[in-house]
Amino acid sequence: MSPEHPEHPEHPEHPEHPAPLMNPENRRPEGRTHWRRSLAVAVPALLAAGGLGSAMASGALAVGLRIQDRPVDFTTSSLYGTQYGAAVVDQTVVRPDGSTGTVRVLRMGFADGMLNGLCLSRRQQIAGATYTLLLTLGDNDPGSWEIRTKNTVLDLRNATGVLDMDGIVDLNTNGADVRTVKDADGAYVVNPLNSPPHRFGIQARYAKFDRIAGTAQDFQIPGLLTTPKLKLSVLPGTVACPAPAAPTGTPGTP
Repeated sequence: MSPEHPEHPEHPEHPEHPAPLMNPENRRPEGRTHWRRSLAVAVPALLAAGGLGSAMASGALAVGLRIQDRPVDFTTSSLYGTQYGAAVVDQTVVRPDGSTGTVRVLRMGFADGMLNGLCLSRRQQIAGATYTLLLTLGDNDPGSWEIRTKNTVLDLRNATGVLDMDGIVDLNTNGADVRTVKDADGAYVVNPLNSPPHRFGIQARYAKFDRIAGTAQDFQIPGLLTTPKLKLSVLPGTVACPAPAAPTGTPGTP
């Protein structure tokens, strides 16, 4: 799965249509996880995350997760979700010189999901030195699928793993016709992945990805994320997420 193409100048498409639910431009900026700026910012965030992890371990807290602006490497033993959809879209990026452009990504969405462990890794230059911010979630049990999510959105630049889809599976469907989430009245949101018309799309009742390692341009779980454990580390140098373990057993119903 590698939809990446060279960057090209930003060009908004179909501005006459209102942006749908999961349009990145509609997401509130205060929900972002900002992994940048300085160690003075990162260390307080690390200390705060310790308390956050304790609350989650006791089942007291469920949060949304949004990581935007820059690519993030990730691994997971398994990702299982219902009402799966995917479409090729153009994602806005900021270049090192401050100018904007777009990259082509495969945007995947799940209405309800279960993750069997998750690791996120992002490199950052701090005072001229390279550091890695490493976020790990889960219980290290490859058979538990312990992380629950709603309205999950991944913008993949590349990924490797094993994919299994079932139910009614539509390949090469119109990306704008893909459906994943419903509105408050129970009707499917139109074009929730904000795909331009006539782009490659996939639709399936459910999908299961095993042993995924990849790079996401955008990683969003705005609806709900619950996990028994969370750990945030700031490490010197370049540190990659560990290779994902093979899952065991089968996931339950989200």
